[in-house]
Amino acid sequence: MCCRHLLVSAISLSFSLVALAADWPQWRGPERNGISKETGLAKEWPKEGPKLLWQAKEIGDGYSTPAVMGERLYLISNQGMENEFVHALSVADGKEVWKSTIGKVGPNQGPQYPGTRSTPTVDGDALYALGSNGDLVCLNTADGKEQWRKDLRKDFGGKPGKWAYAESPLIDGDVLVVAPGGSKATIVALNKKSGNVVWESAIPEGDEAAYASAMIVEVGGLKQYVEFLSKGLVGVEAKTGKLLWRYEKTAQNSPANIPTPLVQEQFVYSAAGRSGGGLVQLKAAGSTVEAEEVYFTPKLPTAIGGAVVLDGNLYGTNGQGLLCAVLKTGDIKWQERGVGAGSVCYADGRLYVHGENGEVALVEATSEGYHEKGRFTPSEIPKKGPGKAWAYPVIANGRLYIREMGTVWCFDVQEIAAK
Repeated sequence: MCCRHLLVSAISLSFSLVALAADWPQWRGPERNGISKETGLAKEWPKEGPKLLWQAKEIGDGYSTPAVMGERLYLISNQGMENEFVHALSVADGKEVWKSTIGKVGPNQGPQYPGTRSTPTVDGDALYALGSNGDLVCLNTADGKEQWRKDLRKDFGGKPGKWAYAESPLIDGDVLVVAPGGSKATIVALNKKSGNVVWESAIPEGDEAAYASAMIVEVGGLKQYVEFLSKGLVGVEAKTGKLLWRYEKTAQNSPANIPTPLVQEQFVYSAAGRSGGGLVQLKAAGSTVEAEEVYFTPKLPTAIGGAVVLDGNLYGTNGQGLLCAVLKTGDIKWQERGVGAGSVCYADGRLYVHGENGEVALVEATSEGYHEKGRFTPSEIPKKGPGKAWAYPVIANGRLYIREMGTVWCFDVQEIAAK
């Protein structure tokens, strides 16, 4: 009996370790690049789409994408304009476990799309969340209890863009990186445990914060944080916040720099809807770095939903639909309308595309052509007002999570579900 119990415990532990490897703990997944290493997922969907496990309604408004760790799904939502909050839902049934208010909704200037934007970042037993008004908080994942708080506007003289704060905090070791914007502390690094300032980086141009999130890049042994700010792409030294380089082409004529930059070794791809997509190659010489443009073109992925890089190929959407291009040359291999502009992630040989129109498609990730393996529209889609379906899809532990305003759907996308 004892041996049997030990065997059961060992099997349970192995399953838990597999589950941990398939979590989606932050913006755009484990490595912030839209890629999951999970396997055993369905290669094709039935006509009606994958099996719906649960649907959580009236969870609060917003455009925030979930983070998923173990048995919890973490999300930022808002009720009205005065209550923006982080809440934890059970992945078993979508029921709320706890809720913690972080502030009010940030103001919109011009066209109105008020609501939450940022994805929480989960690191061990701590969760870091940035509200649209600049409220940055550290919470316990167990109960949502607040550990520390910063106000990007008041504490750092922060200046958000026209559509409030949208960045998802980056955790790198003991440091949290975020961009308040403005001339005083355009980018800051904080101690993740205390919230104390490690450094403040005053970018000479005094860029306003934009809507992309920070990425890590290391070239010539020099670690950098890359941010896509209102006036362009910048790289700062990770240890000090010193400005190393900037690239402005992809920010020109763009009122909203939204897609998070893609990093592939010494190459960085950035894009914006009204400018185009550009690739720079970073060349380091001692403590200096030069960003040399490889190409710039309006024909590559520029949509709000970002892109992924697989085997040297770039997959993402623009106004004409989904496309595949060679990352290092910009040469387009194919383009297909599909579900139109949308947000993209990848797992187990397939692209998951959440169209701005609300449709969800499964597409084979191949440079040989567009091969769609399923498409459906989630049931009971809520009214989006003037906005669109801008939340990104999430793959975690054999499940696909889709969020639109006040609703989250959970679908079983494991291989066995397709049989």
